[in-house]
Amino acid sequence: MPYLYQAKIFVTLRPSVLDPAGVAVKSGLKQMGYDNVDQVRIGKYIELTITSDSEHKARQQLDKICDQMLSNPVIENYRFDLTEVESVIGISC
Repeated sequence: MPYLYQAKIFVTLRPSVLDPAGVAVKSGLKQMGYDNVDQVRIGKYIELTITSDSEHKARQQLDKICDQMLSNPVIENYRFDLTEVESVIGISC
């Protein structure tokens, strides 16, 4: 029986990678008077839904999707949260 899952994917730069966009935002915040901001790192947030027979298969597929398409594994890390939304019995595609 297929299930519909919602994935919330977070892609961030590896800690060893410089983040010029984060440096620019931090500088802008300092100019605005927010002197208490110590570090800014910019990343990506992606939501998608996926249909799968099991949570395990959905996680495996999402791992491939993130590694092959949504992130650059050389410079970025990713993680995702997966939530079952509903079973899709009787829903035609």
